[in-house]
Amino acid sequence: MNSNQRFNTSLGRVFDVFNIIILGIIALAMLLPFIYVIAGSFATEMELSTRSFFLWPREFTLDSYNYVLQTKTILKSLFTTIGITVVGTFVQLAFTFTMAYPLSRKYLPGRTIVLNMIVFAMLFSGGMVPTFLVVKSLGLLNSYWALILPIAISPFNLMIIKNNFQSLPSELEEAARMDGCSDIGIFWKIMLPLSKPTIATFTLFYAVGIWNDFMSSLLYISDSSKWPIQLLLRQITMSSSGANALATMDSTYVAPEQGIKFVVIVIATVPILLVYPFLQKYFTKGILIGSVKG
Repeated sequence: MNSNQRFNTSLGRVFDVFNIIILGIIALAMLLPFIYVIAGSFATEMELSTRSFFLWPREFTLDSYNYVLQTKTILKSLFTTIGITVVGTFVQLAFTFTMAYPLSRKYLPGRTIVLNMIVFAMLFSGGMVPTFLVVKSLGLLNSYWALILPIAISPFNLMIIKNNFQSLPSELEEAARMDGCSDIGIFWKIMLPLSKPTIATFTLFYAVGIWNDFMSSLLYISDSSKWPIQLLLRQITMSSSGANALATMDSTYVAPEQGIKFVVIVIATVPILLVYPFLQKYFTKGILIGSVKG
């Protein structure tokens, strides 16, 4: 009995229905809170104080969004996060790919030693305090580079990308060498174009990781004027009043107290979600490449 016949049985259909129900419940559990946040960002303060949960506001208002667009603190924090994400993603991709390619060549001297060190780094890390001391000794405190350089290379991602390069046909490299192409030329003109799905996938991984990271900012950035959006979001949501939290940083405007929290959550979430559709066609293929061959 082949796989198609097995899943067309009554037991197989029951299994499919069960999976659909379970996955549907999980999807709703993930989507409903986000829908509530979006609906709450357009709701009035009265409705937010009287209704504990809703998916559609009775009355739409843009008061909270108007406040956000007029508040320099939030917009500056948002553009700061965008800049850190763009630069940090580029740095991580550049460092990881340029290190992964030579390690994928078995003729590289000392390759085994370096790979063993990378595997060790995957299993053990220095920890928060030693990392903080290193960042401090390098003079990176209150610098945006403190949010980028300590995570410039992920050992786990490096190994996956290395396996991706190893899975590419070695005949391409041999043919390029016969044509007089250098190692840099092979990497730039052949290996990178063939690795577009992998590049797209890890661009998304790195961008999401940097965008959502607030712990690094909490540790290394003490100047509130340099806070990225995630750290500002933490400050607002932990405050009893989002408006009062922002008033300490920007006292020019008076904002809705609860709606501002929902708006900042939307602003901190939606931009990174908009990146995914542009990389979706590469995502599935890119995450599987290099995951089998070692």
